[in-house]
Amino acid sequence: MFPANAYVIRRALDKDALALRQLADLDSQFPIGDEGLIGEIDGRPAAAISLSDGRVIADPFDSTAQLGAMLKVRARSLNAFKWTPSLRERMLAGVRVTGVRTAKA
Repeated sequence: MFPANAYVIRRALDKDALALRQLADLDSQFPIGDEGLIGEIDGRPAAAISLSDGRVIADPFDSTAQLGAMLKVRARSLNAFKWTPSLRERMLAGVRVTGVRTAKA
C-alpha cells in the first residue's frame, strides 16, 4: 500500500494533454476525455481516470493498482458531491405548503 505522501491526485489540466496521451498509448487505450483526475508518483503521471465515464488508464510498467483504486474513490466522491442537492434544496423538499396565510388587520 502507498503511504499517503507517496502520490498526488489532482485534476487534469489542459497542459496535461500530452502526458495523458502518452499514458493512454502505454496502456493501449484511448486518452480520457476533458474532465479527469491524474495520479502522480514521484512527480510524473502514473494513472488517470475520466470523471465522465470512470475509465482508468495507467502505466503498465509501474505498480499502479492501488493508485487506480484511490483515483476511483476520489472520482466517486466528486461525482457524488456534484449530484447531491444543496442544503437549501433539501430543506425546501422537506417543507410542505398546505395553505396560504393572510395577515390579520
